[in-house]
Amino acid sequence: MFSHTCSNTEIVCALGCAQLLVGVDADSDYPPEAVAGLPKTGRDLDLDIAAVQALHPDLVLTSLTVPGHEKVVKALRAAGLQVLVCDPRSLDDVYADIRAIAAALGVPARGAALVAEMDAAMPAVAEAGVRPTVLVEWWPKPVIAVAKHSWVNDLIQRAGGHNPWGEVDAKSLPLEASRAREARPDVVVMSWCGVKEANYRADVVRRRDGWQDVPAVAHGRIHAISEAYLGRPGPRLVEGYRRLRAAIAMAG
Repeated sequence: MFSHTCSNTEIVCALGCAQLLVGVDADSDYPPEAVAGLPKTGRDLDLDIAAVQALHPDLVLTSLTVPGHEKVVKALRAAGLQVLVCDPRSLDDVYADIRAIAAALGVPARGAALVAEMDAAMPAVAEAGVRPTVLVEWWPKPVIAVAKHSWVNDLIQRAGGHNPWGEVDAKSLPLEASRAREARPDVVVMSWCGVKEANYRADVVRRRDGWQDVPAVAHGRIHAISEAYLGRPGPRLVEGYRRLRAAIAMAG
């Protein structure tokens, strides 16, 4: 089996099936002890299909979570490879994908157990008055905010927050900083795609024109949560939820 995306790699390993992997994409970096010695055949949109074929996988796990992945999926199928495609848009979709992968690997009971474990670790915070408004941004300029069709929208709700763009019919939403400011977020979470958490800079948020009186800026509630914990629809969403809940609790 070959895994094309980080989240699928992490799901396979969490299911106790790391030994079935014959290769992964270049961005799959967790768990390190499981992926360190595996062949890596290119990044998401630059996957070397011939190199994948040479590994003779009986199944390729891929996804549509990155814009442009449709072409990669088409190329994998054209190469005669058996493909399982994940396209989660909600937390329930993530759970369904875990079950589907577990079934494909012949360990459906492990899939059910992993879903139950994750769900229990991410309880919904009870409604209690006005919820803090939360901006989770995938990119700082333009601000790319989480919208309705994202598992992170569900995590914000579970963790006790309110996503002001949670009813926008999209996975994410590019916004001018002035428009994002109008929501007056109580909490800003930097989860910038393709950037290491150590390189997230709260100053980038603080320096935006007119943001000095935005509650998140005024009260120092700008948080860094690695994309590995929010942007990968797999087992480590639990850690993303925990960090989100802690950040939202500070604004409650």
